[in-house]
Amino acid sequence: MSLYDEGHTIAGWTGFGIAAVGSAVVGWGVCAASLPLVAAGLAVAAVSVLVTWVLHLAGWGKPPGVRPRGQWGMRVRDPQAREGHTGCVSCRLAGRGRRAGAPAPAAEAIPAESIPLSPIE
Repeated sequence: MSLYDEGHTIAGWTGFGIAAVGSAVVGWGVCAASLPLVAAGLAVAAVSVLVTWVLHLAGWGKPPGVRPRGQWGMRVRDPQAREGHTGCVSCRLAGRGRRAGAPAPAAEAIPAESIPLSPIE
């Protein structure tokens, strides 16, 4: 497990994988001078955005900012996904997000002494 919350989530990696395939198809289409392949690659890239968004809303993404240490694992679902995240564009597009000034549910605080100051610690 890493020392920092790097945001590695099921939603992020799945979206990345689909987008990588879409990018490869676009590249293949450019090399082959094939407009249908380029269009297909762009369609796959658009699907990657939608899949990532749906997984985020299902709780397999991460809210903006650092999560509590207990939620750093990639296979941990986000307990606040149903209510939406403060300042999250994806949640706001789905009609779930709270405005930045609205009170959020209480989250566990990360003790300052548990946050490393350098990667050497």
